[in-house]
Amino acid sequence: MNTGSVAAQGRGQAERAANSTAMKAGARAGFGARGVIYVLVGALALQIAFSGGGGGKQADRGGAIAEIAEKPFGKVLLWLLGIGLVGMALWRLSEALFGQVGPDGGKPSKRAMAAGRFVFYSFVAFSVLSFAAGDSGSGGGSSDQQSQDVTAKALGWPGGQWIVAIGGAAVAGAGIWIAVRAIMRKYHKHLKMSEMSQRVRRAVDFVGVFGGTARGAVFATAGGFAIAAAVKHNPDQSKGMDDTLRSFTDTPVGPWLLVVIALGLVAFGLFSWANARYRKV
Repeated sequence: MNTGSVAAQGRGQAERAANSTAMKAGARAGFGARGVIYVLVGALALQIAFSGGGGGKQADRGGAIAEIAEKPFGKVLLWLLGIGLVGMALWRLSEALFGQVGPDGGKPSKRAMAAGRFVFYSFVAFSVLSFAAGDSGSGGGSSDQQSQDVTAKALGWPGGQWIVAIGGAAVAGAGIWIAVRAIMRKYHKHLKMSEMSQRVRRAVDFVGVFGGTARGAVFATAGGFAIAAAVKHNPDQSKGMDDTLRSFTDTPVGPWLLVVIALGLVAFGLFSWANARYRKV
């Protein structure tokens, strides 16, 4: 057997693994896990809006993980959450290697985005599993402090202000892109819409548009703060998800904008659960 046939056989086995029932189940478990995190972050943000501080809790992934850990069987739930996120990461890796479902799923841009999502979900899964294993400083760290530390380090590099500004612009642009795609219902092509009843379709469209727009607004705002940090050469201007969400209370409408955004994040969590059921994988 020559080297070429061995490579072709190995690629064929990898493609079959990528399209296996186990991989599809992992993807659906990942969407379910993502939904849990967003629902909890939204609930924590609501506490901040109504209590004026949230009782010291963080409205970010770390806060959501800490919230789960405090519940009965919390460590078991964290293990399940982390395993679900591993499934999501592996599915994104398979998309990067072999392309997504759909006629244009093999485009280089689609594969590059899938690769980026693989890296992101791998990091999130690692942080959750590390926290479940007893490393409380891993998954439950403050997103605000992490953001400021990374910004401070980048500002110290040659051309650091430009690097931070470009990074902030990229995050802000991604937020706008997320919101616009949600409003345009671009997610329809990824879902099995024909399997939904009229009532379910209306519900999915509501949480998809509302949730995606709110999520995009959070990303766009965080990107704006990063740009401000670059312009002022002040890492304290950079904000993670928790401080970004709290900043919505500093608007003329007071905490009510945060209430809307928080409900939107809960809606995105529900939309993630709809993806767990209806996503084409």
